[in-house]
Amino acid sequence: MTGSASERRRMAAALANKGVLTLPWLRGAVESVPRERFLHPGVFLDEGRTWRPLTALGSDPDEWLKIAYSVDTLATQLDGHLAADQVSEAVAGVPTSSSTDPTTVVGMIEALDLKAEHRVLEIGTGTGYSTALMCHYLGEDNVTTIEVDPQVAARADATLETVGYSTWTVTGDGLLGHPRRAPYHRVIATCAVRRIPYTWVRQTRPGGIILSTVGSWPWGTGLAKVTVKENGTAEGSIIKRSSFMQARAQAVTPVAGDLSARTAYADSEREARVSPLRLEEWVPAFLAQLSVPGAHFVRAATSEGARLLYLFDPERADGGGWVVRQGGPVALWDKVERTLIAWQAAGNPDITAVQLRVTDRSHAYWVDGQPALRWEHRVDGGY
Repeated sequence: MTGSASERRRMAAALANKGVLTLPWLRGAVESVPRERFLHPGVFLDEGRTWRPLTALGSDPDEWLKIAYSVDTLATQLDGHLAADQVSEAVAGVPTSSSTDPTTVVGMIEALDLKAEHRVLEIGTGTGYSTALMCHYLGEDNVTTIEVDPQVAARADATLETVGYSTWTVTGDGLLGHPRRAPYHRVIATCAVRRIPYTWVRQTRPGGIILSTVGSWPWGTGLAKVTVKENGTAEGSIIKRSSFMQARAQAVTPVAGDLSARTAYADSEREARVSPLRLEEWVPAFLAQLSVPGAHFVRAATSEGARLLYLFDPERADGGGWVVRQGGPVALWDKVERTLIAWQAAGNPDITAVQLRVTDRSHAYWVDGQPALRWEHRVDGGY
């Protein structure tokens, strides 16, 4: 048995012991697909403020395999262009493509409830590893995968061909789907979206499933699983917390300029009824986004070190409480605060209590039995 095969079996056993890998066919795929091949030309290892490049050719084979099967998310691109073989020393940067940790990958594939005859659309090819796992079971002709980054797409396509999966790889905006190969039984997105595009619903068969992370605030997103109905709507729930890079077309642009100067002249100021620090907790952050879709949540600090939190308007610490200063046409904090108070009054339900419905005109979210925890986002941008 080769070192790679041994590591694959070890990783499969570890995932099975965690209760993540339960399907025999998927375990067979994990034990067969060489993850290290999909990390070519290399990865970036997180060293805090910098990323250390590591390539297969420049590292000890045993070390390379240990990293490849470490059950960690491994960054494979920084700043939208930089690959590990292009630098020799640690660099600063922001990951823009990665090989997601196998626990998450396997968990999502299991949640798809795949059958051997299903046709799947994958949004976000990345390295192509998850694509290969599905091809192993469904066959290469039943999987279509879309990647927005041409460089990433080319590498994934080459690797898939090399390991024996000549599947349908497309370079383009996954938010548009791929109508040429529709309809699909399953759609799976390995990026986060602000809301599920109706194009995905339209390209999915009735009874089909769409699985995607929704939300845009860091550490405040959820994995939505919806089933498409005969009437062209899709309905389901948030099944767990989930974190993925934002779809490129929806990536949040950092708020530019001096935020304190931009928000110096507020229309109102009052004591907060709920601590804004609750927005640094996963479920409150997710629900807050439903109240103010499109708002940016920004963390900052004064020159003296006092914490500042912004929703385009600042909230600042003052003694033991928080003073909220708001300005502009929409009182964002009022909306968020009402949601947080209603959530607390309902007993702090988990993110899995959130239901959702997708139509061609709107997205609706709700928690059963809680009239104050209902939101509808219209496609035209209203809410």
